[in-house]
Amino acid sequence: MKIHEYQAKALLARYEVEVPRGEAVETPGAAAEAFRRLNVARAVVKAQIHAGGRGKGTFAENPARRGVQSVGSPEEAEQTAAAMLGKTLVTVQTGPQGRVVRRVLVEAGCAGRRELYLGLVVDRNRGKPVLIASAEGGVEIETVAARRPEAIFHEPVDPWAGLRGFQVRKLAKKLGLDAAGEQSAAAFLPALARCFLEQDCSLLEINPTVVAEDGTLLALDAKINFDDNAAYRHPEWTELRDLNEEEPTEVRAQAAGLSYVKLDGNIGCLVNGAGLAMSTMDLIMLHGGKPANFLDVGGGADVPQVTEAFRILLSDAGVRAVLVNIFGGIMRCTTIAEALIAAYQTVGVHVPLVVRLEGTEVQAGREILAKSGLNIIAASDLTDAARKVVAACNAAVSA
Repeated sequence: MKIHEYQAKALLARYEVEVPRGEAVETPGAAAEAFRRLNVARAVVKAQIHAGGRGKGTFAENPARRGVQSVGSPEEAEQTAAAMLGKTLVTVQTGPQGRVVRRVLVEAGCAGRRELYLGLVVDRNRGKPVLIASAEGGVEIETVAARRPEAIFHEPVDPWAGLRGFQVRKLAKKLGLDAAGEQSAAAFLPALARCFLEQDCSLLEINPTVVAEDGTLLALDAKINFDDNAAYRHPEWTELRDLNEEEPTEVRAQAAGLSYVKLDGNIGCLVNGAGLAMSTMDLIMLHGGKPANFLDVGGGADVPQVTEAFRILLSDAGVRAVLVNIFGGIMRCTTIAEALIAAYQTVGVHVPLVVRLEGTEVQAGREILAKSGLNIIAASDLTDAARKVVAACNAAVSA
C-alpha cells in the first residue's frame, strides 16, 4: 500500500524526523492561503501522486510544466496549483498514461549544503531490513547503483534493537558528515528505522535528505509503502488510502476477496493459488502470448467469487481470450466445474475460454463441463492449455 508524500512526512514527524513545514491542499485558492501561512520568501508546490520522478515529470496538458515548482508569492502559488490540479502528470514511474493530480503540497523552501540518499527496504538475503545510504542524493538510486556501486552503503537493522549507535557513526563517516551532521544523524537515522519497523513498511525512502547550513538533516522528500500483509494490525491505514491512485479493477477484486493485478497483455488468467498463477503466466509467455492479469481466486473459490472474477476479467476491453487453470486440492473439481458453468451463464463470456482442471474428482469435473453445452475449450494439462489459449487469442485478434 502506497501513501502520498504529505502523509509520509506527517508520519515521519511523529517519530521526530525533521521535515519542512507544509500543507496539502486541493484548490488553487487554498494554495495561496497556505503560502501566506508559511510566511516564507519562497515555497515549493509539489504534485501529490503515487509515483516518483515528479520533479522531472511533465503535464500532458502543458509539457513545459513540471510536477515540482518553486514559487515566490501567494499569487504564484495559486497559479501554479491551478496549472497542476486536475491535470495529468506523466513521469518515468506512471507510464505514458500518467496520473491525475488531485492535491498539491505547498511547502517552505529549503536551502542546504548538500543532498544525501537514505532508504530502508527488506533485504531478503539477510532476512532483515537494511538501511541504504549514499552521498549522492537527489538522483535515482538505481542510476547510482549502476554507475558507482561503491557509492552506496548498507547497514542491516536489527528488528528488535533497531539501528545502533556504532552503525550511525560508521554511516556518518562514510557520508562525510561533520560533527553537527553526525549529531543530527544520531537521532535522524534511528528514528527512520523505528518508523520502518513499527509501521510495517516495505519501503521508506527519503531522496533527497538535505544537510542544512547548520549541519542538521532534513527530509526534503518522503516515500513510504506499507506491507499489505500487516494491514490487520493497522486499522488507521484505511484513512491514508487513496483509491483514486489505485487500479479500479484491483480495488474491486480486493473487495471480493480476490488477488488481482492488471497487466498489459490480452489473455485473461483465472487461477487458484499464487504459485500456479505465476506458472500459468510463464507458460503463456513461453508459447508466445501475453497475460492480461494475475488473478488468484484462492483455494476456496465459490460461485459468487468465480462469477465476480469473470466480470473483472471481461471488464478489460483488451482481453481476447481467457484461461481458467484450476487445481482441485481441498476443493473438488466437480464443485469448480459447476461454479464455472454458473459464472459463464451469469456473465455471458464473449471470448474463447480454455479450461484446464486437475486434482480431486477431475474426471467427473471434466464430464460436467463437456456435457454443459457451453463453448468451452478443454485442455489436458498446463502446456496444452497454454498452447490452446494462445492460439485462440491469436485467432480472435486476426478475425
